[in-house]
Amino acid sequence: MDINTQVNLGGLMMKNPVTTASGTFASGKEYAQFFDVGKLGAITTKGVSLDGWQGNDTPRIAETPSGMLNSIGLQNPGVDAFVKKDLPWLKEQDTKVIVNVSGHSVDEYQAVVEALEAHEGIDAYEINISCPNVDRGGLTFGTDPRVAAEVVSACRAQTKRPMIVKLTPNVTDITEIARAVEAAGADAVSLINTLLGMAIDPYKRKPILARVVGGLSGPAVKPVALRMVWQVHQAVNIPILGMGGICTGLDAIEFILAGASAVAVGTANFMNPQSALEVVSGIESFCANQGVKDINELIGELNC
Repeated sequence: MDINTQVNLGGLMMKNPVTTASGTFASGKEYAQFFDVGKLGAITTKGVSLDGWQGNDTPRIAETPSGMLNSIGLQNPGVDAFVKKDLPWLKEQDTKVIVNVSGHSVDEYQAVVEALEAHEGIDAYEINISCPNVDRGGLTFGTDPRVAAEVVSACRAQTKRPMIVKLTPNVTDITEIARAVEAAGADAVSLINTLLGMAIDPYKRKPILARVVGGLSGPAVKPVALRMVWQVHQAVNIPILGMGGICTGLDAIEFILAGASAVAVGTANFMNPQSALEVVSGIESFCANQGVKDINELIGELNC
């Protein structure tokens, strides 16, 4: 049976609904030795900042039950290095390219988008508003709807490319943030980013991570992610890129039923470098077995 797997994520046409979660796939080169990354609907790059960030002190990764903690600190060499080293290779891959944009100030977000606008081969931006806002005492951009909207408006003024805004789950009401960024010009939202957590070494009586707290990801966060995708789907009129603990095609189908138009595979890439491709196959197998001819038939079709 022929199955239509093409989806429209806020103007970004993907041949299938699977991309990679930022920070878990670099820019794809490392994974190309395991499978043809052109078979994915898109590649989402690691966060790109204006001048490059050093990242946090080590240790900055810790394994947890059904997941992992990280406090990498969005380490990256900056936009110029990305354009010179990664973008040429990405242009050669038969898939869409989503560049994750990071910043410590509104001006920095805007400057990154402005710098990238001069180059071809970029199909969409994912604006990561989970970064610490240095102008507001380190408070995360995505926890304040007014500040989140300010970032989105500034980036929107620089580009007509599809713009996906990545939401943090570390808020009281994620729908409030989603509505704010929609009103400010977001074409889609992606969720969830990592949940704040920590791990302790009881023998040393010390936290395992150098910065004490980090972001929890992996299968442990999937129930929270599903709930938030479902809530946001009911609150906004723009598409959702769902993520959080997706390891299999069935996991992806759950997110699609909850309201996601596309999904991102993250922590699973560390466990199995072919996870994203296997999720694509799993989605196709589910549709074939269930007699679903078009993946879009399943978006938001949860029976409650």
